[in-house]
Amino acid sequence: MSSLDAKTSWEALANEMRPFVRRRVASEADADDVLQEVLLRVHRGLDGLEDEQRFAGWIHRVAHNAIADHLRVRQRHPIAEASGEAAAPELEPEDTTREALKQTLSLFVAQLPSPYREAITLVELEGLSQREAAELVGISVSGMKSRVQRGRQRLRDMLEDCCEIALDARNKVLDCRPRGDDCNC
Repeated sequence: MSSLDAKTSWEALANEMRPFVRRRVASEADADDVLQEVLLRVHRGLDGLEDEQRFAGWIHRVAHNAIADHLRVRQRHPIAEASGEAAAPELEPEDTTREALKQTLSLFVAQLPSPYREAITLVELEGLSQREAAELVGISVSGMKSRVQRGRQRLRDMLEDCCEIALDARNKVLDCRPRGDDCNC
């Protein structure tokens, strides 16, 4: 294959993957970054691909993993605007509900007993992996997993006692309303 054919093939692959990536990231610049990472990973992994019939599925898995890695990094290291003030993006109704729920969750997390509060804060709010959180606290990974699961269950119970939460088919929050006037949220 000539270098022109190879270039055309990479451009075709990039054009095919761009909409998939763009729907899952915040901006065009992020899409460009993730797409570049996808193409790099594909280039590095082509020699290891054994079944060419699974190429399309493999490419989408590579893209999915690159997107997940990108979002994970963004969550752990949010970028501050150089000017010091970030323009607040307009939120869609589901994003507004999700933001309100996040604020409410922080109130509930503060009410959790110590080991669960610590586990949920490290893993869910600060974005550490369960392994990293376990090392930081000085317990086993299975111990941290147990604390996170129990903490999540306690949070869920607290929320269900206080609020009515409507979920869609993918368990994304659609709406959240207090059950009564005595709700803490």
